[in-house]
Amino acid sequence: MIRPAMNKLLTVLRSGLAVCAGGAALLAADAAPSSSPTMTTPPKLEKATFGAGCFWGVEYQYAKIPGVHSAVCGYAGGKTEHPTYEEICAKGTGHAEVIEVTFDPAKVSYRTLVEYFFKMHDPTQVNRQGPDIGDQYRSVIFTHTPEQKKTADDVKIGLTLAKVFARPIATQVEPAPKFWKAEEYHQKYYQLRGKKPYCHLVPFAEEK
Repeated sequence: MIRPAMNKLLTVLRSGLAVCAGGAALLAADAAPSSSPTMTTPPKLEKATFGAGCFWGVEYQYAKIPGVHSAVCGYAGGKTEHPTYEEICAKGTGHAEVIEVTFDPAKVSYRTLVEYFFKMHDPTQVNRQGPDIGDQYRSVIFTHTPEQKKTADDVKIGLTLAKVFARPIATQVEPAPKFWKAEEYHQKYYQLRGKKPYCHLVPFAEEK
């Protein structure tokens, strides 16, 4: 009688061990790390380049727009390489003071940036903006794609037909040339000094 009882006990123990092993396997599977986390796709950024007078004020205003990742002061549209601020002021290079805007088109459209460009300065002034006089302060949009050119032209034509301005719009729309970043002391000029622009007084949105 002992042997059958022992055999039955061993059978029960083996069954229990099998159940425990299965449970342990399930626990191990639950404890195993999940598959690698989904990688977030970085936004596809685009560039826009605007000249609307002294770049300090233009940079200050564009940097505040939601969807704009950066606004950098620089020079473009001239005939010399690696221009300096002193050369620009001497009016011998042909460059304009511009802002290179890097933006997320999923958050702010290029058309919105162009519309604000015409709102923030007087596009009817030729080779000047307010008290700043010279061809480096000319009103210009440098476009990076055919789509940007069409948008800039459409906005300009629309404003002309609507007679928004009393004088003709002087803004030039041209293909984007090489952008030369301005000296570091020009970057974030107003922000670092706790001041506001004296020319570009129209903010993109009401400031809080």
